[in-house]
Amino acid sequence: TMSHTKTSLLSPEQSVSLKRNESLGSSPTPPCILSKQISPFHTALFLNRPTHYNAINDEMPVLLRHLVLKAVRNESKVLTLEGKGSGFCAGYDLQRYAEGKRGTVPGSQRMPWDPMLDFRFMWENTRCFMSLFEETSLVTAAKVHGAAIAGGSDIALCCDFVFCTKDAKLGYPPATVWGSPTTQMWAYRLGVVRAKEMLFTGRVLDAQTAHEWGLVQRVFDTKEEMDKWVDSWAQRVSNVPHNQLQMHKMLLNQVWYQQGLQTTQMMANIFDGVARHSPEGVVFKERAEDLGFRRAVEERNRDPSLYEREATERRNREMRSARLRSSL
Repeated sequence: TMSHTKTSLLSPEQSVSLKRNESLGSSPTPPCILSKQISPFHTALFLNRPTHYNAINDEMPVLLRHLVLKAVRNESKVLTLEGKGSGFCAGYDLQRYAEGKRGTVPGSQRMPWDPMLDFRFMWENTRCFMSLFEETSLVTAAKVHGAAIAGGSDIALCCDFVFCTKDAKLGYPPATVWGSPTTQMWAYRLGVVRAKEMLFTGRVLDAQTAHEWGLVQRVFDTKEEMDKWVDSWAQRVSNVPHNQLQMHKMLLNQVWYQQGLQTTQMMANIFDGVARHSPEGVVFKERAEDLGFRRAVEERNRDPSLYEREATERRNREMRSARLRSSL
């Protein structure tokens, strides 16, 4: 069946999470995404790992798609997505993925690594995030307060609209070391030149700049103001016949499909794996394992060239050792 084919591409942890969350509420711990029906035609989702800044774990991508499809089955017209606690989403949970020993967590293999094994894992996550974009019977909107960083920005930018509060921050700092945006929506939302400006430096945008650049559609002073306005907006959208909304979204999505969106995303997912297994990526991973991800990220943000220098020195040492062995 279709669902069996999709599940077979998941990591074992994701497969377990999907089975557990198909009957929400059976999990001994709160689900990492909550769902609330605001009105018969408006479903609201809440990323629910506030003590971890709503960081992405193994469970979150597949549960997100599960709840998106549930909203489709329930004939919702609008789906909004926001984060519990102090922000939207801080990206992948680096306490797990960066600090975990290589070969024991998804996305970090022992060397030599298999690029296609990594691709299957990341591509499945990307497809889960992209359900917000690809399900044409739903109009989707991200409500961002605080940080939408790295993988968190991937999720937000898959929505049809992004609304935010004035304290919001959006960016992809791992673009400097150990990552590439797998959805690559930056290029399609900002244009290639501004996407280069973001990714070549790991720049993080404040809310005002993001609005001026067209990355977000509206900025609010407070979350309460955003909540009130979005609920009213969702009601206006819901007044439009469902078939009209679906035809418009299907038609307009085709513009980006014709510009090569899926091909771009396939390359982005492969390159994301390369970035995590490159010489510099290996150094960053080792530093995260040894020092903890927070100190490693601070180092990366302060001096991204640190890892290139260390990787170059390692290569030079290996070359010197190889020449010495050959001379014996």
